[in-house]
Amino acid sequence: MAADPSRVNRVLDAGIEVIGTEGLRALTHRAVDAAAGLPNGSTSNLFRTREALLQAMTARLVEVELVGWERRAARDRPASPDMLATTLAATVQQLTGPLRTLSVARYALFTEAARDPALRREVERAGRRVAAIGQSWLAAIGSSRPAEHTAIVMAHLDGVVLRRLAFPGVPGADDVAAGLRLLLRSLVEPVHDG
Repeated sequence: MAADPSRVNRVLDAGIEVIGTEGLRALTHRAVDAAAGLPNGSTSNLFRTREALLQAMTARLVEVELVGWERRAARDRPASPDMLATTLAATVQQLTGPLRTLSVARYALFTEAARDPALRREVERAGRRVAAIGQSWLAAIGSSRPAEHTAIVMAHLDGVVLRRLAFPGVPGADDVAAGLRLLLRSLVEPVHDG
């Protein structure tokens, strides 16, 4: 009999919560059962090994994040560097505020992906889909090299989000937006020698 998808997602979301609040070392089947409010053994019935649990959690985290990016892409159509900076700064605020636990878990799982090819494939798949959104946005604001510029912007965002997770509120929201405006303008606006 196939597992109930809502129960599976409940377990995976609880696992993400455990990692995001207590760290990767705290991830055990029993800890996930407790976080999900399920009887002991529930998680191990679905995922026999810690590796299987980590793989499923990474896929779930990727799925949740991609839904957020795709909704944002459908809703926001930035037409200038400043508009895109505003959109991305708001995303940073979400990822380091209300979605902080998810973001902490993301970085923990991404670090684990450095050692696990199966996790790495899942992370790379997500990265390609987010990059496609970024490329369409960069092209819309006038980038002549949207793929290259998207890689630069994604690296910048990863750095800013990681810094704000480690040092909440640093850099401040205004500084995040100003930094993004400066970066995006430098990528798409011609340089004039004076």
